[in-house]
Amino acid sequence: MPVEARFWRAEEKRVRCRLCPNECLVAPGKNGRCLGRKNIDGSFYAVNYGECVSAAMDPIEKKPLYHFLPGSEILSVATFGCNLQCPFCQNWEISQRTAPTRSISPGELVELARRYSAVGVAFTYTEPLIWFEYLLDACPLLRKAGLKTVLVTNGMVCPEPLAELLPHIDAMNVDLKSVRPEFYRDYVKGNLPAVMNTIREAASACHLEVTNLLVPGRNDSEEEIHDLVEFVAEQGRGVPLHFSQYFPRYRATEPSTQVERLLRAAELGRRSLDYVYLGNVDAGSEYRDTRCPGCGNLLVDRSGYSGRLVGVSDGNCSACGRAADFVL
Repeated sequence: MPVEARFWRAEEKRVRCRLCPNECLVAPGKNGRCLGRKNIDGSFYAVNYGECVSAAMDPIEKKPLYHFLPGSEILSVATFGCNLQCPFCQNWEISQRTAPTRSISPGELVELARRYSAVGVAFTYTEPLIWFEYLLDACPLLRKAGLKTVLVTNGMVCPEPLAELLPHIDAMNVDLKSVRPEFYRDYVKGNLPAVMNTIREAASACHLEVTNLLVPGRNDSEEEIHDLVEFVAEQGRGVPLHFSQYFPRYRATEPSTQVERLLRAAELGRRSLDYVYLGNVDAGSEYRDTRCPGCGNLLVDRSGYSGRLVGVSDGNCSACGRAADFVL
């Protein structure tokens, strides 16, 4: 059932959304670009409130979160819609159009997570930030019940709503698609400064990991990879960075990312970061497992999306005693 949206203002009969930097100007009876917010008779409503298109139990590593409760299972839920228009979206059937939904109240979400013995709930698959009103109601209830809250997000949100939401979030994986403003402006129809602000704020507010999908000819030059790595490193050497292999999907026609390019990205990343991983590709355990940056001891052994702590004792490396960069 729709609830009144937050962060908007009336402009005669139209409304201006202020949730994300798209700042959609929405005519009566129309939805914003994200599909989740609608002008109804001059007021703005979150028509996606509690509307769930997908719910599944996932390994936490699938988010990907490699340093947050490794080896655990989390309930993953999504609504329809997104505030970006990525040509390569792998979930375009639910992110770029409306889709059949099941209504789940915040209280029901808590009970669902408990029923499946999940460590918490990940808001994922599409863009969770466009579910803002639902997140504000659900996340405090989840945490009160002892459950963790996770966002897998593109980071496209304005500073004020981000500041209101972050105190209720335990972990985020932010998809930093590029560090070039023109990539966001021309290719995915977004706003890079807003995403970078989200990453900076999240780094000091919750557990943070960053993902970058390498699209050949679009964002995979050595210079751009270097600049992206340096930005992530500014948030801390211990921030995990995941480079993912791209495959043509939706409207994208570029060829798949070459494994050699992913390996080179990992090499560049490890000059400034302690933890760099490769996703969507089997490049060997070196790019999947976690080893202690101090002594090389194996901390987490991973197979597929399954993670197993093997070298951590009381939160430290069992070999050299260095503090392990995990939320356990």
